[in-house]
Amino acid sequence: MTNYIDTIKMQFEYYKSLGEKTFNQVSEDKLFWQPNEESNSIAMIVKHLNGNMLSRWTDLLTSDGEKQWRKRDAEFDNDIKTKKELILKWNEGWNCLFETLNQLSDKDLDKVVYIRNMGHSVSEAINRQLSHYPYHIGQIVFTGKIIQNEKWNSLSIPKGKSNDYNKNKFSKPKRKEHFTDDL
Repeated sequence: MTNYIDTIKMQFEYYKSLGEKTFNQVSEDKLFWQPNEESNSIAMIVKHLNGNMLSRWTDLLTSDGEKQWRKRDAEFDNDIKTKKELILKWNEGWNCLFETLNQLSDKDLDKVVYIRNMGHSVSEAINRQLSHYPYHIGQIVFTGKIIQNEKWNSLSIPKGKSNDYNKNKFSKPKRKEHFTDDL
């Protein structure tokens, strides 16, 4: 039996992998491309996720999730210069998240934590971030698809392949597992 925290970690790992699979398909210079001035580059989204993750997951149980030291507006400056720097920021944020999740137990899930003085149970705070991060990772993937166009390698069921995918899934016996177990 998998507990809530373990399944949450699997969900976050899945979304983390979608971002990384996108980074692997996009050339370094295109990680900084913006379709227009109002849009964010992949690098800007990574910088924002990094800032959010460090703020939310550092001292989760003991301090407000919106840290005084966070400079949220600066997260949208397109000033990351290399793919190496982008990957370092990406991993720094995710490492903070996973280190915190690894320290939590089921008894922590009902504790109250605050984000901008708004109380959340720990499970609500986790769910909040589990909605926020995929939203931005979807932007990363979509931007990667725009950049790569016909060179894009699908990260889900490729167009026109749903029947093959379903045939494979339904050929297996019913079972209980996390949907990411066979990706």
